[in-house]
Amino acid sequence: MRIVIAPDKFAGTLSAIEAAQAVAEGWQRVHPETETELVPLSDGGPGFVAVLHTALGGKVVSREVSGPLGTPVRADYLLDGETAYIESAQACGLHLLSASERAPTRTTSRGVGELIAHAVTDGARTVVVGLGGSATNDGGAGMLAALGAEPGSALAAGGAALASLPGAVDLEPARRATAGARLIAATDVDNPLLGLHGASAVFGPQKGADDDQVQRLDAALAAFAEASDPSGTLRESPGAGAAGGLGYGLLLLGGAVESGVARVLTAVDLAARVASADLVITGEGSFDSQSLRGKLPHGVARTAAEHGVPCVVTAGAVSVGRREAAAAGITETCSLVESAGSTEAALARPTAELRDLAASVARRWGH
Repeated sequence: MRIVIAPDKFAGTLSAIEAAQAVAEGWQRVHPETETELVPLSDGGPGFVAVLHTALGGKVVSREVSGPLGTPVRADYLLDGETAYIESAQACGLHLLSASERAPTRTTSRGVGELIAHAVTDGARTVVVGLGGSATNDGGAGMLAALGAEPGSALAAGGAALASLPGAVDLEPARRATAGARLIAATDVDNPLLGLHGASAVFGPQKGADDDQVQRLDAALAAFAEASDPSGTLRESPGAGAAGGLGYGLLLLGGAVESGVARVLTAVDLAARVASADLVITGEGSFDSQSLRGKLPHGVARTAAEHGVPCVVTAGAVSVGRREAAAAGITETCSLVESAGSTEAALARPTAELRDLAASVARRWGH
């Protein structure tokens, strides 16, 4: 028997690589003779570079860049031939801040622009920017400032400062700095920049914004949109609101929005790996209604279904019904919280509990 183990991260507890290893260990505890292929995955958020490096090889380049509050941080990107893969969260991620430091009115995406500049200087002709897990809500203004857009000091001062821009934004220096490279925003978030479904309203509270700050940030992004794209076309684009509006910033530079899941599944050639498998196991922290709107386990299940291979989802928590899951190509869902007995137990021992859950799956599916 041959199984492919292809999970996303279990946010806050296990990386995709750790989750894949735990599932493999649990399965082989029951069926040590099974051939297991580990294919840890990412949708563009945290883990994007590590997952692609595992799959593609290439060269990991480490640079010091501005963090979300301006303090220098080390951030890696992957250079594979003439394609660079950047994980925006490494420069402006929420995980870089403690809970008391979360300040979406002040955090900046400047470090992402610095990473893009490094990648272009290092010879990248395609720059894929994975979006997700950001601590920022600045519409990509900080990123643009790092690439030369003016007024640089105002653009790099955080989301709230965009309400006081002195005039039109000059994007030409930033466009010249990236003229030799094709920019791709890798995300499966389809939110626009503004409004009820925009960056501030949907994601601002996760980054520490209260109701008043959400309103201020949305108004500030509206002012930024007027100053940077008076025609108003890009602000409504699906994905413009991803990563606090970093999607919008990349669109201003002529970038394209692509599915982060599809990009990763293609990069690791999941279809070829699944075609010769007897079973696929995927997973994530919370398998819920959003998971069926194009998140990573849904993409894995769809690929498995195309090859007639059953797919099992192991997740921290499962809130999707059996019928909905089956319609998405998922054969079975398994909850870590249920098997562990409580959320507290699952969070306290995530690796051990995931091993035990995988062993339970192996007893039902192994032959």
